[in-house]
Amino acid sequence: MPIRHMILRPFFAMAVLALSSTAPAQDEDLLKLLGEDEATGPVYTNAAFKTTRVINGHSLENTAHGVLDFKIGHRFGFINGGVNEFFGLDGATVRLGLDYGVTDRLMVGIGRSSFQKTLDGFAKYKLLRQCDEGCGMPITLAVVAATSLTTLRTEELPWYDTSRVDYFSHRMGYSLQLIIGRKFSESFSMQLNPGVVHRNLVATAGDPNDIIHVSGAARVKLSKRVAVNGEYFHVLPDQLPDNIRNSLSLGFDIETGGHVFQLHFTNSTAMFERGFITETVGDWGNGDIHFGFNISRVFTLHEPKKKVKG
Repeated sequence: MPIRHMILRPFFAMAVLALSSTAPAQDEDLLKLLGEDEATGPVYTNAAFKTTRVINGHSLENTAHGVLDFKIGHRFGFINGGVNEFFGLDGATVRLGLDYGVTDRLMVGIGRSSFQKTLDGFAKYKLLRQCDEGCGMPITLAVVAATSLTTLRTEELPWYDTSRVDYFSHRMGYSLQLIIGRKFSESFSMQLNPGVVHRNLVATAGDPNDIIHVSGAARVKLSKRVAVNGEYFHVLPDQLPDNIRNSLSLGFDIETGGHVFQLHFTNSTAMFERGFITETVGDWGNGDIHFGFNISRVFTLHEPKKKVKG
């Protein structure tokens, strides 16, 4: 073997080893330049409320992307029914619902209530998201658009004028509301949710079709798995008959694994916006209070791909 080959061979081997040892570092740097490393973007605030509902109304939380939330809402009768009605436990109003997270910002849902045999649906989108790190957004802002369809025959409604033509559109109602909220600490969250409810059919020509409300809700965390909630829907004056009351609800959230149990007291029978905002007749002062519960069970239907830094 020529002497020059004997001299150059060790240097060649050392060069190969050096290149091979630096390749991973070069690849890593290249991936960073291409934005293929794991995301280190904003850290958004979560768990301001334990579920997507405070009690009857929406909270500022959304179902996560790819997650299906099966909800059961149950309201017993008024507790002032006395022993004969077993303090309301003999009666029941039920809503079954399915909510799905299309993205982390957008969720949709459908439901069916025994109250007036009503179908309802909604879409909720987060325009702004409060974050703990990576951005300076101090609040969450969401918009909720909902609709309801009463399948009960309109002539069976107590205020229906039988001389009217029974159009299908009479069964429809709509609502639009903003949710402006903030998680102030691990123990306290609060939101405001002003909005409007549109009713296609009203009792008399003098009644407004559009009902404006200014409402709010709050949550206080008592322990890791228990919280107390309250919500109040205030309808502006001179819009509804004197027998209609504002919806007021108080309750507890209890988290157990994949379930969240909500135990509460409310003067509202309905569990969709048109019903509990414009048709609540219960008076807390007279004992017209429902004891009820919500059960939320989530299922992961789709695992989103891990986001990368872009």
